[in-house]
Amino acid sequence: MPIEFTRNERPTLGVELEFHIVDRETGELVSAAESLLAEMGKAHTGGEHPKVKHELFQSTVEVITGVCETPAEAHADLQATIEEMRAIADPRGLTFVSSGTHPFGLARDQVVSPITRYHELVDAMQWPARRLLICGMHVHVGVQTGEQAIAVVNELLRHLPLFLALSASSPYFEGEDSGLASARSKVFEALPTAGLPPLLSGWVDFEAFMSTLVDSGCIDSIREVWWDIRPHPDFGTVELRMCDAVPTVAEATALAGLAQTLVAWCVDRLDAGNLPEPPREWTVRENRWLAGRYGTEATLIVEDAESGRSSRRPVPDLVRELVVELEPVAERLGTGPELRRVLQILETGTSTNRQRSLVERGGTLLEVVHHLAAELVADEPNVV
Repeated sequence: MPIEFTRNERPTLGVELEFHIVDRETGELVSAAESLLAEMGKAHTGGEHPKVKHELFQSTVEVITGVCETPAEAHADLQATIEEMRAIADPRGLTFVSSGTHPFGLARDQVVSPITRYHELVDAMQWPARRLLICGMHVHVGVQTGEQAIAVVNELLRHLPLFLALSASSPYFEGEDSGLASARSKVFEALPTAGLPPLLSGWVDFEAFMSTLVDSGCIDSIREVWWDIRPHPDFGTVELRMCDAVPTVAEATALAGLAQTLVAWCVDRLDAGNLPEPPREWTVRENRWLAGRYGTEATLIVEDAESGRSSRRPVPDLVRELVVELEPVAERLGTGPELRRVLQILETGTSTNRQRSLVERGGTLLEVVHHLAAELVADEPNVV
């Protein structure tokens, strides 16, 4: 099955950020997406807002940017749409939280959105789909060809655990401390086409993989493959999907800036003929688990390129080393401020760190919801 890849001449940027809709006072999830989106869509052709979309449950929505050149542009784009949402939500006593999970919401109480494909998903997947009370962040970065996209995806697998660790924001699930930094990542990987992508040899291999699933009737469209990192042929991008939704737009666009810079670095190395060999699948799988379990406190497996020997390195050290490696590309793209903010995440702690700190000091999960909502409004982490 030939799959056409839309060409991007430069590393354009797009960000998708998902939100929980909550009652401003009680912190409870509210199934209000249908009415909110209907109100927001009134001024637009076809009655649909171009940048706010339904998600699986009516207690969640997704905000998307247009095609951006820089993280700063993406930040302004996201904030403008969020302000539109607030103008509709505030009179209804509603607000928004961006985190991998709602701390105490129950999946069984949620109403599925009135979108046919979501009902078909629940019917096909059953229990794994009914548990998907989660929110993530996706980052698209433009690349030129499908072959290039596959090579970039293979290299990004090495860094996938760093993005998961830095974005971790889901320690609580259905009122319990999961013991994980990212419970969302474990909930989502239960779907049969989610989790780590296979190591592919090239675009023809990707086409063969997708042909097998489509021709056999396992999926209807390649859009139903939800790998942590995947090529997006229609957009002409590499899409990073491993991140929890993070509480502030500033943190979201910092991670988006890191992704944009890293993809551009990969393309430079690929063009120069010195892109590293892909990491081994079992190393990536173990590192993904460690990052989801311990967040930025994880120590990950690092393989020496020459000797093949393995050692363990702390996530903060690996992040700092990566930022230094990317500095020349960041200077060219203008993403230096975003890389510096990524380093700030190591200092202030991830959302998981901040949520747990609040509870350890005697706070309730309702206070965690209020804390998350306030961070989104302030667009700054509130270190407890």
